[in-house]
Amino acid sequence: MLITSAVDLRFDANGLIPAIAQDAENGQILMHAYMNQEALARTLETGLAHYYSRSRQRLWQKGEESGNIQRVRVILYDCDADTLLLMVDQTVAACHTGNRSCFYRRLAGEGDAEPGAWPPAWGGADTLGVLERISQTIRERKVAPLEGSYVAGLFAKGPNAILKKIGEEAAEVVMAAKDRDRGAIVCEVADLWFHSLVLLGLHDIEPREVARELRNRIGKRRTPA
Repeated sequence: MLITSAVDLRFDANGLIPAIAQDAENGQILMHAYMNQEALARTLETGLAHYYSRSRQRLWQKGEESGNIQRVRVILYDCDADTLLLMVDQTVAACHTGNRSCFYRRLAGEGDAEPGAWPPAWGGADTLGVLERISQTIRERKVAPLEGSYVAGLFAKGPNAILKKIGEEAAEVVMAAKDRDRGAIVCEVADLWFHSLVLLGLHDIEPREVARELRNRIGKRRTPA
């Protein structure tokens, strides 16, 4: 990890230092907490984020109850050496509300997003970010089924129901393409992508893993089957 010894850091009068967790893949700010020297030492030792709770006055590991752990890739500190930045791989969600990030609301104002909307750090409405947001909701429905939820209903029916839907949606993509209906192609591919995300959720695979595989293929020649 990119950090010097803790003696270079400026802890406050209570022995604490602010720590900001950021998604190492897409740059989304996930949460803000505090560390003391013990929490920092445990984080460096284990590679899992540990913090100090001011309300409970004890050390705690992120995800110790929810399972939503943070694997730390890099720890940086600012120019004044009084704030830490943790670049992490976040399991499911960082916020106790179930949102990916604790920063999911905006102050009131013109153009304000509805509560629960993801921030621009997701990458915008037309990039991988929206797939990650949908994927998060799918995983939430998997572990905490919501009555009346279409996704929860698919999970309840089992893998075969999910696979059947993917087959159906793929066929509809083919038919839309055959008809050269641009609008229908967009809608049917969206349906296919959505049900593919449900399949990824079934196997606990995140969209970024697929994106990483595609990125690794850039510039490579593939031998025809």
